[in-house]
Amino acid sequence: MTISPLRESALRTLQIEQAAIGGLQAKLDAHFDRACELIIACQGRVVVTGMGKSGHIAGKLAATLASTGTPAFFVHPGEASHGDLGMITRSDVVLALSNSGETAEVTALLPLLKRLGVPLISMTGRTRSTLALHADAHLDSGVEREACPLDLAPTSSTTAALALGDALAVALLEARGFTAEDFALSHPGGTLGKRLLLRVKDVMHSGERLPQVLLGSPLRDALLEITRKGLGFTCVIDPQGRLAGVYTDGDLRRTLDQYHDLRDVCVDDVMTRPGKRIAPDVLAAEAVHLMEESKITALAVVDEQQRPIGALHMHDLLISGVI
Repeated sequence: MTISPLRESALRTLQIEQAAIGGLQAKLDAHFDRACELIIACQGRVVVTGMGKSGHIAGKLAATLASTGTPAFFVHPGEASHGDLGMITRSDVVLALSNSGETAEVTALLPLLKRLGVPLISMTGRTRSTLALHADAHLDSGVEREACPLDLAPTSSTTAALALGDALAVALLEARGFTAEDFALSHPGGTLGKRLLLRVKDVMHSGERLPQVLLGSPLRDALLEITRKGLGFTCVIDPQGRLAGVYTDGDLRRTLDQYHDLRDVCVDDVMTRPGKRIAPDVLAAEAVHLMEESKITALAVVDEQQRPIGALHMHDLLISGVI
């Protein structure tokens, strides 16, 4: 099979950048541990800075840190020298990115950071650079060459810095015991937040919307209750108010196969026992899993005494954005 020159170029780029990321493993040393320790001990925020393409990576790293339990924000080094340095306090830690380690706008901050006594973590491609030598911890993101055939445009170097930044963020995440629910708290408006924060009680139907009939009721009453409430099923409760079973649209189809005359049929004889159920504090995402696994579209929501307190339909989960 002939590969076009365009794909050959793309494959070469991916191979070079893959090698660049792989080469980072041998560069991880005690400085990485020290960088993590400085950030964990930080009483303020991690101020991430960088110029040009490194600045774009720095911005992404700040966002990743902030969303995984490490308060952080990006400061443009050029603006820092013209007033924005006031955003940095003695309680913060500065993480500076520069492939060369000699970027003028970044190194210009060194005297000011030293005067404040702010810990500095550098991420550069040169271990003997000005920025690396003046840092409290240095992360080596050096690569053998750029993927750019001219070896000029930042490509492999920015990819390596991005990967090393992710490694730092994940190490900190695990060290802090950061959970999926913690992550969702910083993403409440997105689908992920809804999946991780929304609980069954937040979307269930309750009160007058809860379909239920007593054991011993004629099947006719169960069908009327299903029609009135419009959820495709009804709970069947015992004299103590506990869930004894459910009767669904699917049960009706099976009932019609068994009985030619429904007038004398009791719901007890045709209902599903004990019926799928779920607790109100369970994550809505777990309810989706239970429904999909059981091939059903509705669930009874019960309290600790197994008394129905709500009803949940797949359509509600779809509308709420959980699915």
